[in-house]
Parts: sequence; C-alpha cells; structure tokens
Amino acid sequence: MTDDRYTVISADCHAGADLLDYRPYLESGYHEDFDAWAAAYVNPHEDLLADTADRNWNSARRLAELEADGIVAEVVFPNTIPPFFPSASLMAPAPTRTEFEQRWAGLRAHNRWLADFCAEAPGRRAGVAQILLHDVDEAVREVRRTREAGLTGGVMLPGTPPGSGLPELHSGAYDPLWAVCAELDVPVNHHGGSASPPLGDEPAARAVFMVETTWFSHRALWHLIFGGAFRRHPGLRLVLTEQGSGWIPGVLDMLDYYHGRLVASASRAATAEAKFGVGLDEAMGDSPAGIWRDHCFVGASFMRPHEVPLRHRIGLDKIMWGSDYPHDEGTHPHSREALRLAYAGVPADETAAMLGTNAARVYGFDLARLAPLAARVGPRVSDLAEPLDEIPPDATSPAFAPGGVVRVW
Repeated sequence: MTDDRYTVISADCHAGADLLDYRPYLESGYHEDFDAWAAAYVNPHEDLLADTADRNWNSARRLAELEADGIVAEVVFPNTIPPFFPSASLMAPAPTRTEFEQRWAGLRAHNRWLADFCAEAPGRRAGVAQILLHDVDEAVREVRRTREAGLTGGVMLPGTPPGSGLPELHSGAYDPLWAVCAELDVPVNHHGGSASPPLGDEPAARAVFMVETTWFSHRALWHLIFGGAFRRHPGLRLVLTEQGSGWIPGVLDMLDYYHGRLVASASRAATAEAKFGVGLDEAMGDSPAGIWRDHCFVGASFMRPHEVPLRHRIGLDKIMWGSDYPHDEGTHPHSREALRLAYAGVPADETAAMLGTNAARVYGFDLARLAPLAARVGPRVSDLAEPLDEIPPDATSPAFAPGGVVRVW
C-alpha cells in the first residue's frame, strides 16, 4: 500500500497461448503429430473463440486492462488448450496410457511459453507451472526446470478424481514431489475445478458439477493433512484457489473434530473411532487447524461480502484476493466495485494484506518495485472505504450475487 492507494495483486488470473503458437515450444519430435492434431482440433470453449480470446496471450492488452482495473501484478494459472489436450488442461480428463507422453509434451510446451510470457512483464507475473501426477519423477524434473526458467507462481497440483487410476493425494507416492517443492520454496496450488470426475454433459450433470466441484477441490486439503505431507516436509505450502473461502473455518472445525476422535490420548477416554486412527497422530504431527495455520493459504477469488467477516477465523495472513481475469465470472472490468462491495468498512491495513501483501509474500513479488505503478493505478484507500450503492448493470461475476452460498462441508 502506498500513502493513499492499495497495491493490488490478483492471486487468480488465467492465460495461455493461441493453439498454433504452442508449436515452437514443443520438442521438435512432436511437431508432425502436433500439426495433424491441430488441423483436426475443434475448440469446445466459446470464450476461446470470441474476439476477446487474445486477452490470454496479448501481453499489452492484458496489462492495460488489468491496470484499468487497478491491478498491478498477477498469479497466472492456465486457460487455453495445450498441445494434445481435448480441452483446457485445468478440467481435462486424465490421459490414457497412450495419451500420457503427448500430454506431458504439451504441458512442457505451455510451461516454456508461460516463462516467456511472464518475462514480457518483469516482476508483474508469477506463472504457475503445470505437471501430471502419472510419473512423479518427471513431475519433479519439471518443477526444477520451471523454477530455473523463472516461473515463480509455483506448481499446479492436478486432482486425483475417482476413476483417474492415480494414487490418492494422501499417498506417500507423491513424497518426492512434496520434497522438491519444499526444497525450492515452490507453492503447491490446487485450483477449483481441477479434481472433479467426469459426469457427462446432460443438464443435470452440469448442475451436479456446479454443486460438487468445489468439494472435490477441497479434498486436497484433508488428504495432505491426514497423509502427513506437512510433517514430513515442513517447508511445504499449499494454496487453494478459486474454491471460495467461507467454507474454511467450518471444515477446519470438522477436521479437528475427526482428528480428536481418531487420535488416542492418555489424557482422555478412548473414543469409538480411535481404532481407526492408529498411527495418525505420529504421521500428522499437529492438528488440522495447526497445519492450516503453518502451511496453507487461500486464493480467495472475487471474495464476497459474506466471507469477509470470517477473515480472522480463516487467518488474515492467509487470504489472497483474485479477479479471475479474463473469465466471465471474474470481476473485470468492475474490480474496484467488487472490492468496495466486499471490503468497505474493513481496516485499511487488513484490506492491504488481503489485496497484495499476502500474495507478495507467498509468490515473491517485490512490493517496492510495484509501488510506483500502484501509486498511479491502484484503487484509492478512501474509495474502497465507501460502500457500493449500485451493482454495475453489466456485471457477470458471482462477486456481485446477492446473499451467500451455504456450504455444509
């Protein structure tokens, strides 16, 4: 925060190359297969066919629109179609054994492209590298390579939905991945939507997906907690992005309840569930709430007014606001209005933490370097202090939806 303006870092934005622009980033041995695949590919995503699709790769347009929205830096998750993928990789089904090698090549191409894209705006983009979990050793190599290439947004953890054939995230099979992320101080990001099983395309299936998708994303939290990943790798950090934030206090209470029932203790009577928790206390090393406090963060995309009063229960130092640019559900071009709606009446130092300071700490942004730009384009402290009187009529983001969604998990 400067004297009168906030430094806003969006902890949730999306980008990717136009389809054919990935070709130079592919290893040459895949070029012929890529040419055949690309010639036959039909893009299923309307937003990537619209005249606004270049927001994903047009660096100048992107910087101008983010600045107009009061945002000076961004964490960049994937969005477009990498080579050999059926759809955007964030929600693509797991590859078959025969698809695996080409999918990996496609993700490596995206990561190379992303490193160049971030370099076009030094200090303002933290790119999130992509991996697959089917070959943990290859994932470890890609984490090392992308960190050396300058991607500072960490790694995006794919989900292990039912039917994927992958070990669950609590499995010790992933320890080499957690170890390299802890060693290199690489945040592990788990983005909403990336862990849901395929449900079909019927209207009911789409509705069920909307109801269940955040729950499937939340699962990574309790898998890593109960699996003991944080005890074995004390430097490991987990960021849960675009999954909401209001659910966190209740889920931590629930996890602490089960932890207390499962873990035997000399200081209290045995519980009925204790026989299921043999070895759990030693594996975890701390309670779920303690692990959250020491290791976890939330990319609270378009944080809504009903979530803000929970900020101290979530952890004020854990929350990182995100605009979700350039998605329709994001707050662009009304981010200032969304921030007024959410944060009016919140002390300025607390707002500053959620809008930028926390993200700078987690992803390594240099606030001093960003300060001159923030002093020019950042939202004024006095403006965000004023309650929003009227919702922009063309706003499409859930940030402006009335009321709040009640989560029971």
